[in-house]
Amino acid sequence: MQQSPPSGPMIADRHAVALSQRLAETARGAALAVRAPLLEAFRFEMAVDYKADLHDIVTVHDRRAEAIIRAYIFEHEPNSAVMGEEGGQTGDGEFQWYVDPIDGTANFARGIAFWCVSVAVVKDGAVLAGAVYDPVADLMFSADLEKAELNGKALASRAAGDEKRATLITGYPVARDFRLDGREAALANFGALTETFSTLRRPGSAALSIAHVAAGWADAAAGFGVNAWDVAAATLILRNAGGRYEPLTLGKVVDAADFMCPGYIATGRGADYPTLERVARSISASRIAKAGH
Repeated sequence: MQQSPPSGPMIADRHAVALSQRLAETARGAALAVRAPLLEAFRFEMAVDYKADLHDIVTVHDRRAEAIIRAYIFEHEPNSAVMGEEGGQTGDGEFQWYVDPIDGTANFARGIAFWCVSVAVVKDGAVLAGAVYDPVADLMFSADLEKAELNGKALASRAAGDEKRATLITGYPVARDFRLDGREAALANFGALTETFSTLRRPGSAALSIAHVAAGWADAAAGFGVNAWDVAAATLILRNAGGRYEPLTLGKVVDAADFMCPGYIATGRGADYPTLERVARSISASRIAKAGH
């Protein structure tokens, strides 16, 4: 487990804050630019393709939305590089953008209203600004170095203090986790979380799950197979809302930025969840040992 920075807005000089506010506006604009085409496609018949396996879905709408977002970013911030889930890296500018055009593609493809657009901008390994946008509910979560907002209003995280009264969002385990952790161990981990938390949900979008923790609509979220484009924006939103984001290396990275780590625990302000910590640490330690790190 990596050391997690404290929650709350980062301390930055006026120039850095002004820059981050400008970049946050670009992130919001890029996310909004794909609202109309994605909503036009949502809940209509669409073809799906598969990437790594049959659990990893992509649609033409992912690719089209990412192209729109890339164009928007380069128009407004030419000194940029964009890393997208579908199209890889383009550009070599000062500002590195991480884009997931549809986080929760499986939900989007089947008409389930839990998916979002995630756009974040990074410089020198630190997230400067980001947006997580839920087009169906028209909810714009965003952050710069000074604050986190939901539709332009200040966002403040809150959580039940006791895990037995808390709601946890996690996609664990999926088929990949059975392969990595073993079926028996993975199911035992899931059982421990299910028995401990008041409610456990598996909605299927890491970025939107963390945003819900930032808003106080869920108490915690955890993931064990995410990418930078999934969580970069959400990490800043959660921390600036007063929540805590704890990265997990899972044996895949060493000394990486938080958003580059493949696992995480996200909790709202006031949360103290020892079972979640224990399970997450067990999963992380097991995978680190298998990786030989």
